[in-house]
Amino acid sequence: MKLKNIVKYYRCNRKDIDINELTGILNTNENIVLLDVRSPQEYKEGHLNGAINIPLYELELACKRKIGDRNRTILVYCQSGIRSKRAIKILYKNGFNNLYNLKGGLDAI
Repeated sequence: MKLKNIVKYYRCNRKDIDINELTGILNTNENIVLLDVRSPQEYKEGHLNGAINIPLYELELACKRKIGDRNRTILVYCQSGIRSKRAIKILYKNGFNNLYNLKGGLDAI
């Protein structure tokens, strides 16, 4: 990743949060997108209540269509936190700025 892109990425409103912070945010904000970037099979096996599933490999093409408003708060998670970090980069590149990553993913719950 070029230095210019790295600086832009860290300037976006992105924060790694734990499950307690996630619960607090969900309780205080109704206009949140809870985004599961795991595979459809993983999603079917269990996901956070109210989450939408856009697998990481589809995110680049589907994020604008499925999420819509780029100003919405988006809470991204996966199984371990690795794919969700990549998803944050893709979302930021596509104009989304209010981004949160569930630190450690579902494994941390």
